[in-house]
Amino acid sequence: MNELKTTILFGVTAVVLAAAAMVIDPGAATPEVFSDQGELFYADFTDPQAPKAIEVVDYDEATAMARPLKVEFADGKWRVPSHFNYPADAENRLADTAAALMELRKDAIVSDRVEEHSDYGVIDPFAEGELSLEGRGKRVTLKDENGTTLADFIVGEKVEGKPNRRYMRVPTQKRVYEVETSANVSAKFEDWIETDLLKIASGDIRRVLVNRYSINERLGRLENQERLTLTKKDDKWTMSGGGTPDTSKMNDLTGALDSLKIVDVQRKPENLTTDLKTTKGINPSRASLMSLQQKGFFMTQQGLLSNEGEITVDAKNGLRYTLRFGEIASSGPGGGNAGGSAEGDDEGERRYLFITVDYSAARAKQYNDGKEPDAADKELADELRNRFADWYYVISGADFNKLRPRRQDLRGRSQKVNKP
Repeated sequence: MNELKTTILFGVTAVVLAAAAMVIDPGAATPEVFSDQGELFYADFTDPQAPKAIEVVDYDEATAMARPLKVEFADGKWRVPSHFNYPADAENRLADTAAALMELRKDAIVSDRVEEHSDYGVIDPFAEGELSLEGRGKRVTLKDENGTTLADFIVGEKVEGKPNRRYMRVPTQKRVYEVETSANVSAKFEDWIETDLLKIASGDIRRVLVNRYSINERLGRLENQERLTLTKKDDKWTMSGGGTPDTSKMNDLTGALDSLKIVDVQRKPENLTTDLKTTKGINPSRASLMSLQQKGFFMTQQGLLSNEGEITVDAKNGLRYTLRFGEIASSGPGGGNAGGSAEGDDEGERRYLFITVDYSAARAKQYNDGKEPDAADKELADELRNRFADWYYVISGADFNKLRPRRQDLRGRSQKVNKP
């Protein structure tokens, strides 16, 4: 009996001593739930130049649809496969994004419970069977040239009161971490492509013809036509019919042309693209005519017209741009998803835009006091003609509204007040 008491006493003493050891030296035994805190997410990912593809998937709660954007390097060029292989300007942006992501650490563990994922906004946007449309995060995946995954994250909500911290999760794991990061991985198409669409500077614009009209498709004629010509000479703008446009409002118009951005694209039919890359004019096939009409553009005896009018812009280098405004474009890639306006576009509905360009040496001389034009300007016109021939563009509602001013829109406040 005494031996049994002695054994029990020794056992109790061992437990007490072990507990005391943990109090004195907490690092001596770490609970499993904290086993990876402070570690890098992907320790083997060390080269920011290694990624050759990125996929960013955002979730649109309004349409209950995941919206993927993929950018990759293939055949010596950066492309956007999710948007008809549109040319991307992604090398530097991807390297910067990779550098920011490869250094991420698991700073603090906040949950190991799947049912709490929605609270932190880290549900996979592609997840099926989820009853809630809320709580889905942004999934970011980086791959190398062989398609091997280098990093894969679901980026959740910002941590309240900590602007540089977010909740994050690895898609194949349930654990949620609080992570310090300033990385802002964009899922917007326009952030991964060349931003200078027209390659025109606002100060080089010499003439703008605004031709507002609508098309009566049943009768095949123009209606509600309004034309306004704005001409710049000696650094001053004048309006057709008399009057001078307000400087700030004119700057808004030329600035919109200078900084015009596209938010989406869709490929034109091959037959139409081939015609547009020549100077012989359009001889469209039946398929091309159907494609044009679906986007709000019509072949007529007067040429190509659009159901929301057009503007013609002359630059001092002899290039003349014609921008035709078509139908409302929906919010998915290529107009493929339902919906009217883009996220954050609260100034109107997105529109299809059809751009053509031509060059005139005589026009270049006219705008440059008779000086002989630079051969590079003709080369630029050819480059842009070939680029514009491939695509229907989609612009934001805000830009659409800025590019179609009426006479009264361009008058200054004093001119409006004193108008007879």
